[in-house]
Amino acid sequence: MEMREVTVVTGSFVGFQLLFSVASPLLSSAFTAGYGRLSPAKHTEWNSRFVSTIHALIVGLFCVYILWFDDAVNEDPVWGDPRLVKLNVAITCGYLLYDLVLLARNWDTMGDSFFVCHHFAALYAYSYVLTRGLLPYFANFRLISELSTPFVNQRWFFEVLSYPRTDRLVVANGVAMAVVFFLVRIAVMPPYYLRVASTFGTPAFERLGLGAQVAWITSCICLDVLNTVWMYKIARGCYKVLTGAGRKPKGDKLNHHTDSHSNNHRD
Repeated sequence: MEMREVTVVTGSFVGFQLLFSVASPLLSSAFTAGYGRLSPAKHTEWNSRFVSTIHALIVGLFCVYILWFDDAVNEDPVWGDPRLVKLNVAITCGYLLYDLVLLARNWDTMGDSFFVCHHFAALYAYSYVLTRGLLPYFANFRLISELSTPFVNQRWFFEVLSYPRTDRLVVANGVAMAVVFFLVRIAVMPPYYLRVASTFGTPAFERLGLGAQVAWITSCICLDVLNTVWMYKIARGCYKVLTGAGRKPKGDKLNHHTDSHSNNHRD
């Protein structure tokens, strides 16, 4: 890993920590009185989701820019010039490290072994990009899923502020969440896997080596199985809200960590 990527990962880690401990409390208390009435545990999760939303917007929009304008990556998805992708991945790695520290410090209220395993797996997968510069197109493509995260977090904000589920803002956000989640996590599967299949048997694919090939394919399949399950839950919840079929089951709640790194890795 080059010094530039190390610097970005470090800066990302510090920056997200400052957003959590300084920016979120200041901005949230200024924009909504409900923030001050939350319990300490809810404060922590609120600040965590605030940071999650900022991270998602940064890397998601950067991902779209790369997909549209980085010709080197689009022309050679396995070994194309990874400089911009490395920056985006480094930002995400800094976020993942920040989130691991947050989970460790608040294990009693936020700890979840699944997310710890997920974060480490994502860091392992992204290490191939940062150290060897391989699979830049595919690593970046997975990050487009982050664009659904702000809507998931906003749903939680509405819920913790006791907005009625029939409120127009809540309904509008729920519909937007379902549509965006489908577009960036489900609708992209066919073109993504067609591009994956097009690399099979090529010299570029063989050059990856068995370890990278297995890590790449298996992580994508596992992630998209989860995305399909989450899409079903979101669609069911959206249907219930739109039709007034009753309150959504507890099992339909999504944790912000699940959505930020389905990604991923989060992806």
